[in-house]
Amino acid sequence: MPALEMAQETGKLLAWRKKEGERVTKGEPLLEIETDKAVVEVEAPGDGVLAGITADVGAVIPVGETIAWLVGPGEKAPVKSAAAAAPTARASSGPERTAVAAAPVALQRGGTTAQISPKARRLAKELGVDIARIRGTGPEGTITSEDVQRAADPKGPSGAIAAASTGVEALSQVARLMAERTTHSWTNVPHFFLVRDVDAGELIAAQKRISPGMEKTQREAPTITDLLIGILARVLAKHPRMNSSWTGGGIRSNAEINVSVAMAVKDGVVGAVIHKADSLQVGEISVQRRELTERARAGRLRPADISGGTFTLSNLGMYKVDAFSAIITPPQAATLAVGSISDRVVPVDGKPGVRPMMTLTLSSDHRVVDGARAAEFLSELANAIREPQKLL
Repeated sequence: MPALEMAQETGKLLAWRKKEGERVTKGEPLLEIETDKAVVEVEAPGDGVLAGITADVGAVIPVGETIAWLVGPGEKAPVKSAAAAAPTARASSGPERTAVAAAPVALQRGGTTAQISPKARRLAKELGVDIARIRGTGPEGTITSEDVQRAADPKGPSGAIAAASTGVEALSQVARLMAERTTHSWTNVPHFFLVRDVDAGELIAAQKRISPGMEKTQREAPTITDLLIGILARVLAKHPRMNSSWTGGGIRSNAEINVSVAMAVKDGVVGAVIHKADSLQVGEISVQRRELTERARAGRLRPADISGGTFTLSNLGMYKVDAFSAIITPPQAATLAVGSISDRVVPVDGKPGVRPMMTLTLSSDHRVVDGARAAEFLSELANAIREPQKLL
């Protein structure tokens, strides 16, 4: 079971795209997995024959547990008992396909040893659940977070706290994970915020200039978000520190500029990634973003669609939000929040005038960038939005 996202504990197997004994080519769709965030299509990591399937459709499986093998000519899949004996270790012979699992913690109970995952232990502490009274339903009796939720409220959906008795709304898996991640970021990342109003008149004009050309190629016209992704990526290339990541003990410079675009999905938000955005034309960005949006709404995002982001853009302008501050997605160093474009009275050549204005709010991690660096970046970004033709 692959780890497709941060803090993933298990994956639910939704479908095998190949049958046991069928030949598989690297890059072919192999299986579908549901995580806390999305349904993800997993591609085959190599060529071979699918063998030794141990997981049934519908099973919830810990990350790192072997669920099948890809074998070459003359090879056979290891017997199931051997794989189960050491699910976190790689086999000494045959193909090596197993990821490293998050190790569960041993729990003594009545002279026997039960297992509980780290995430389940944290959740039990938050909900005040006695883990000694929980019967685990995971592999070999491992206590999962779902078991803890059921113990907290046996009658609620998936064990969530009952809204009827407590007045607390039950959270879906997606909403619960988002709550955990934003809480962790807000309490552990030293945020600071910079705000800048910018004239978006030329940005609107650039969109109108590009649109006729897109229509000739039978493509939908790019949105303001598409133009912002292109501008943002090119300005990030000049300010590599803003595209860096905090590693826990230092700062890592990211070789690629991968803009993660916040997209609303059922019960939460997903960051879909435009890889190497600084090397793409606006038309290419527009096509990729629309494809990502469609897959996100359909719950069919691929692993590459949600991994590798180095900077996040969150645009709520379409909801008529004037301005907002966004929470950083670790280990990224910053997030740009964009409000709506609206007519405002501002000074124009020393006189009052009405211009289409937009508010940018930059959230930065003070461990990676200081105020001066962030201000320089935001200033150049604002200038680029005022004169988009120079970069686009």
